[in-house]
Amino acid sequence: MLFDFLFALKRIKVFALVGESGTGKSFRAKLVAQKYGIEHIIDDGLLIKENKILAGHSAKKEKTFLAAVKVALFDEKAHRDEIARKLQSEKIKKILVLGTSDKMVNKIAARLQMPAPKKIIKIEDIASQEEIDKAIRTRRIEGKHVIPVPSIEIKRSYPGIFHDAIRIFKKKITPAGIGPTPSVHEKSVVRPEYSKRGKVIISESALSQMVIHCVDEYNQNIRIKKIIVHDNEMGYSFAITIDVPYDIQLGGNMHELQNYVIDNIERYTGILIEEVNIIIDKIIQ
Repeated sequence: MLFDFLFALKRIKVFALVGESGTGKSFRAKLVAQKYGIEHIIDDGLLIKENKILAGHSAKKEKTFLAAVKVALFDEKAHRDEIARKLQSEKIKKILVLGTSDKMVNKIAARLQMPAPKKIIKIEDIASQEEIDKAIRTRRIEGKHVIPVPSIEIKRSYPGIFHDAIRIFKKKITPAGIGPTPSVHEKSVVRPEYSKRGKVIISESALSQMVIHCVDEYNQNIRIKKIIVHDNEMGYSFAITIDVPYDIQLGGNMHELQNYVIDNIERYTGILIEEVNIIIDKIIQ
């Protein structure tokens, strides 16, 4: 039974729409889905089909930015299981996953027991730089987010964050070729609590202390000489310069150390680690 369940999920064709936070992914998600004949969308913790929320709960209802990231990444097992069961019962063939990076959409697909995306569409491929800049300004100044379902769904499920609705009219050619008929896509505009309060930032010093702790847990003989932290919108990257004992096998162990740092910091903070670069300065006795 479990094998059949996992096999069904592995047969899903996964597409992804990737772009930094606030660049307009949710706004354009349905247009991308329509182009590729996709009925189901994963966006910020929700499984959406056409105009309905099928399962999950929205990251946009969370009160803090870090809690929202955890929901978007399906950090909780009960959340993952709910979505996975619905994916299986719907007999889905194609699905569109939204995320801020290639790593994020791959992580979401893996956590939901689906294959890695077969096609990744960048927001820059479907929106002009002017449109992206305008979306970013709206996000930063007004704190507005889009959920690609009609307002009636959001008012029912998340009335506390509902702000407005957007209706997009698009001409559609009928199969008989008689002429264009208007189709309407409605999207909901929301203002999450964490957006009203501002983004939660983890200081570089706090993240550096986490890295030091992780490296010390992994091997007390590794000496850290320098840590550089970069804040990449929703994720972070680290450059760690170290001295290592001569008896450590450099290749495999350094890769294990990278994964150890990433897994532990992501688990305990909910933030997304884009990359960890380890620079070996010298081999010590």
